[in-house]
Amino acid sequence: MEESVLKTWDEVDTALKEIAEAENQIAILESSLNITVNTLKEEFKEKSEPYRSEIKKYEAMVKEFVTDHKTDLKGKSRELTFGKVGFRLSTKVVLPKKLDRLIKALRRNGMDDCIQTEEKVNKDILKAYDEKEIIAVGASLKKEDTFWYETNKDESISREAVS
Repeated sequence: MEESVLKTWDEVDTALKEIAEAENQIAILESSLNITVNTLKEEFKEKSEPYRSEIKKYEAMVKEFVTDHKTDLKGKSRELTFGKVGFRLSTKVVLPKKLDRLIKALRRNGMDDCIQTEEKVNKDILKAYDEKEIIAVGASLKKEDTFWYETNKDESISREAVS
């Protein structure tokens, strides 16, 4: 077994200080990154808007023409130099807002395969039971001493003061 690098509690405290300072630098970098990304997103949105408007305009014109000339299509579509146009049958199931009556009707008609049920174990609630009860149902508790640390942060400093 190798010898520990840190020899005293003061050295451990100094290491925590270094971790806290590194965390602060990461937070500054993340903040800067978020500002840059948000600026880029806004610039992209502004620059792409004329193209989006143009696409919508042309889509409407193409749809109107193809709808008016549906009989010219070979089958349900037509291939052109720069793409395809056509119609496809779209079928959607529309469900009522309150599903309880529908679910009862599905069960009554033997359509249980249409009903999704997902059973999961809530580990947080199970952990609250006595260990004997947990073992009795086939689960177990794994207990281990896990290391943790936290760096002290002065919560009185506002974000505005940092920026």
